[in-house]
Amino acid sequence: MEKRLSRIPGNQGITYGTFVFVDEGHTLGNALSYVINQYPGIKICAYTVPHPAENKIHFNIQTTGESAIEVLKRGLQDLERICDHTIETFDTAYKNFKSNDTPMDTT
Repeated sequence: MEKRLSRIPGNQGITYGTFVFVDEGHTLGNALSYVINQYPGIKICAYTVPHPAENKIHFNIQTTGESAIEVLKRGLQDLERICDHTIETFDTAYKNFKSNDTPMDTT
C-alpha cells in the first residue's frame, strides 16, 4: 500500500523538498500552494500532476532558510484552520437563513 504522503529522495537539502500526495489533485495542490506562497522566505512553492491517469500530485517547496518539511506542516495546519472557519461560517449563515425562512405567498 502506497503512503498518502512521502518525500521524493534525492539531492534535496533541508530548504528544498518534493513531496508526493497520493489520492490528491488540483483542489489540495492549488489551495496549499496559495497558503504557503503567502509566507515570507518562500522561493518556490508549486505543484504538478505527473500524469492525468495518476491520482497524485508532486508538491515542491524551496525556502530561503526554513525547513521545507516544517513549512509543509504549517501550511497544512493553516489550510485546515481556513477550511474549519469556512465551514463554521457557512453553517452559521445557513442556520440563520433557515430560522428566518417563511413560506412564500403564492397568491
